[in-house]
Amino acid sequence: MMAAETTPAAELLFSEADATPFSTDEATVRPWAQARACLETAPKAWLSTVRPDGRAHAMPVLLVCVDDTPWFTTRPTSRKARNLARNPHCAVTVAGETLDLSIEGVATLVRDEARLLRVAAAFRAKYEWDLAVRDGSVHEDDLPGSPEYGFYQVMPMRAFGYGVDGMTATRWRF
Repeated sequence: MMAAETTPAAELLFSEADATPFSTDEATVRPWAQARACLETAPKAWLSTVRPDGRAHAMPVLLVCVDDTPWFTTRPTSRKARNLARNPHCAVTVAGETLDLSIEGVATLVRDEARLLRVAAAFRAKYEWDLAVRDGSVHEDDLPGSPEYGFYQVMPMRAFGYGVDGMTATRWRF
């Protein structure tokens, strides 16, 4: 869980020495609050994981923010879940109105019921998707067989934000 005192350090992604077309003006560094807002309002995100043979796997996911971190859900037998069971490193990307965002981190399957209830409430509020929490698992009781889902929390290690102007870039280090 990210605490308020662990707000990531924001910095320019490029310097004048990089000879890039991106801005090197410190005033263009975006605050993490803007990145968090991008995550909170994105209708979906893309999750990239690593297959056992090293190939990349990318799929869209529904995303909520709880405890200042991104969360997504997937079925336990999905390729995403099987990849994460072997290698929890992943990337979450979203395109927002004012910022395109890429977060590199580690995904953890969470089974603590109190936390699962909070995440289920966030999915209900954002997507009107009712998920039942019981015995450390999440189920969709409205479907036949009440399929099981897992909630994954992504703990960011670093993130990159690109302005829609195509000229600004920020890196956050956690």
